Amino acid sequence: MNSLNTEAFTLFGQHILWSDMIGNILGLIALALGWRRNLWSWPVQFASGLILFGAFYGHLTGSAGKQAVVMVVALYGWWQWNRNKSRSGDGHIAPRFATWRERAALVGSAAVGTVAVALLFKAYPTLSWDPWPDAYIFVGTVVAMYAQARGMVEFWFAWLLVDLVGVPLNFANGYAFSGFVYVIYGALVLWGMRDWWLRSRESEQPALEGAPA
Repeated sequence: MNSLNTEAFTLFGQHILWSDMIGNILGLIALALGWRRNLWSWPVQFASGLILFGAFYGHLTGSAGKQAVVMVVALYGWWQWNRNKSRSGDGHIAPRFATWRERAALVGSAAVGTVAVALLFKAYPTLSWDPWPDAYIFVGTVVAMYAQARGMVEFWFAWLLVDLVGVPLNFANGYAFSGFVYVIYGALVLWGMRDWWLRSRESEQPALEGAPA
């Protein structure tokens, strides 16, 4: 991983690392595959987490820990989508809106998790340069990926909220490529949200009597 942490090029005065660039490009591909409900979204997300773990390990332990959790959730997502892909007529997972109880659980987990992780980061300053926003992104990413694994349309909303903090935080911490990629994430999130929203509405429509399956 040491060779991946060397500088690839300079962009707008920002030094771009190979690990930062490759890991985030893979993350972008994973999100695009998630939009298409493609099962390969999860292995690509796992590879992205592995590379970014190497990028952060040793100087941003909290961010490295986030990537370790991302890899675990990616394995969970792969298992969930494999198990549930047959429920949709096209062989992919069928998007759905979360129930109100699930939404409350997601919001509550995000709030409690953010406070807990931020307090951990504050207790151990070497884990993070900026405890509260870093904890917000950490927990928000995990919540978004969990919702994605469960096929919930709300996972796009969670990603959008993560992006709002992720862009300035990555630029401030010197990970310029991550910041640029988060901007592109925002556009993909809006398109993906629309697609999953429409697909969830289609899956809720009752079949007409006598109509072909």
